[in-house]
Amino acid sequence: MLRHVDATSATLWFETSGPCTVCVEVGGGVLDAPVTASGSTWGVHGHHYAILVVRGLPEASELPYRVHLAEPAGPDAAHPPASRRVWPPASPDSELAAFPPSTVRTAHADGKLRLAFGSCRRSEPLDAAGVAAVGPDALVELAHRMAFPPAQGPALERPDVLLMLGDQLYADEPSAPIRERLRQARRDPDVAGQEEVAEEICTFEEYTWLYTESWSVAPVRWLLSTVPTCMLLDDHDLRDDWNTSQAWREEVRRQPWFDDRVRGALGSYWVYQHLGNLSPAELDREELLAAITAADDDDARSTLLDDYAERADSDPDTARWSYVRDFGRTSADGSDAHGGVRLVAVDCRCSRRLDPGDRAILDDAEWEWVQRQAQPGAPVDHLLLASTLPALMVPAFSDVEAWNEALVAGRWGRWLQRPGEALRQAVDLEHWPAFGSSLHDLLRLLARVAGGPRPPATVLLLSGDVHCSYTARAQLDGVVGSPTAVHQLVMSPFRNPLKPALRVANRLAGQAPVRALAALLARVARVERPPATWEVEEGPWFDNGVMTVVLDGRSARLEVDHVRVDRSGRWLRRTLHRTLV
Repeated sequence: MLRHVDATSATLWFETSGPCTVCVEVGGGVLDAPVTASGSTWGVHGHHYAILVVRGLPEASELPYRVHLAEPAGPDAAHPPASRRVWPPASPDSELAAFPPSTVRTAHADGKLRLAFGSCRRSEPLDAAGVAAVGPDALVELAHRMAFPPAQGPALERPDVLLMLGDQLYADEPSAPIRERLRQARRDPDVAGQEEVAEEICTFEEYTWLYTESWSVAPVRWLLSTVPTCMLLDDHDLRDDWNTSQAWREEVRRQPWFDDRVRGALGSYWVYQHLGNLSPAELDREELLAAITAADDDDARSTLLDDYAERADSDPDTARWSYVRDFGRTSADGSDAHGGVRLVAVDCRCSRRLDPGDRAILDDAEWEWVQRQAQPGAPVDHLLLASTLPALMVPAFSDVEAWNEALVAGRWGRWLQRPGEALRQAVDLEHWPAFGSSLHDLLRLLARVAGGPRPPATVLLLSGDVHCSYTARAQLDGVVGSPTAVHQLVMSPFRNPLKPALRVANRLAGQAPVRALAALLARVARVERPPATWEVEEGPWFDNGVMTVVLDGRSARLEVDHVRVDRSGRWLRRTLHRTLV
């Protein structure tokens, strides 16, 4: 998988079937001599991984690459072991043989960026039954449209980066083949306390099944080999409603399967998703990676990873899943250049403060970090704040979540607290408006950014989770005359459409009587009005799809594509193309 790419370097991530040496050659046939990087795999829980940084690449170039593997050399070997090419696949019978060569495209210095994003992707098979259950796969169709443009009409321009905003996996709702595999593994559903998760994923080993299933389908495997990716985790990567409230957490911590789930979920997330989010400099400073690669054997490495995952859950300050990426003219630390695009990817799932009297979607340390990254030393043209959960929800839903938080806090008496908590968990009232103080803090931060001495052209809030897509534009209190356009852009799902009844609820939420009732509930509960107003401009849409923001200097536009199915097949078709600023 191609993960982090900048002007002169590229990071590639690998899983191999056994211990070996991995070698990457970039630019063969294009450069006078290919640029190479190599390294040994490291093993945890019986699986083998490598992450390599190829440095010294020419800027603004598109370069093919190859991957070779070699068996580990023995201590008495007279000659180094022979290597064999594994990427691109050598067999003409491979389904991947039809796809174009994988390439690394290094960044331009002109400030242009195409960033595609979305969330929520079930990995049911692509057969008729799988499509009937969860629809066509938007990432599969994105890959096909890039690789095989239609005879009529333009090819889909390749994104510079793909942002995957959570729920890459459904550990609590695995596919039918995975559920069958769990049954064949003879997990005993009659063991006390295990009945609830008999068909759910718990251990690191089982999480590897999910990642293999999700990322190994041929079109997606090619897509992830040629488009850099950024990732965040959300609740289904672990379990539905993860850290919704203190009551939820206290209940789940009493379950006998909880510790295995934490070790499997967060340990595998660090390996499969988090490492690739880091820049080369951050990888060099990653203490856990250094400790694992220096450990003597796989058992020691596995223990290090398990301990880290447990600490990350019990003490969120020991791990930061949030990260920053800069594109265009902005330097890596934001200190010695200007312009360009800054992406601040915010983990709003694992660092929550859940004290009923002092709730926050980000704890103090995480929020201080976000504020520093959103206000870099040098100005940027566009600030992208990525959060798996929307901040600016459909206004009626926002009011209901704020009302529910007040209800559970005892605003209408203690006798309604328990029903309020049950309602919160039943219908997932856990987005930014359900953490009112955090939503207010975020909007005030945006006002400081938009009202600064050189404000960005846009602040774009990129989110998923809600299984529908829409756009909203905000007006921040106290900000007058600023050129900054503030938009909430929500794309969900890649592949997991909303149930019909919930589609009706989403459409009703936009109707005036429903909005008025929700606003009344919030006022009666004495909920403080957020320091901004916003309206849904486009949507909601409910089909599987993908959104792309196209940034060029200080201009910005939005492309929305959804998968349509007709007699001629499945197609990724343009739903919306509009200017944001």
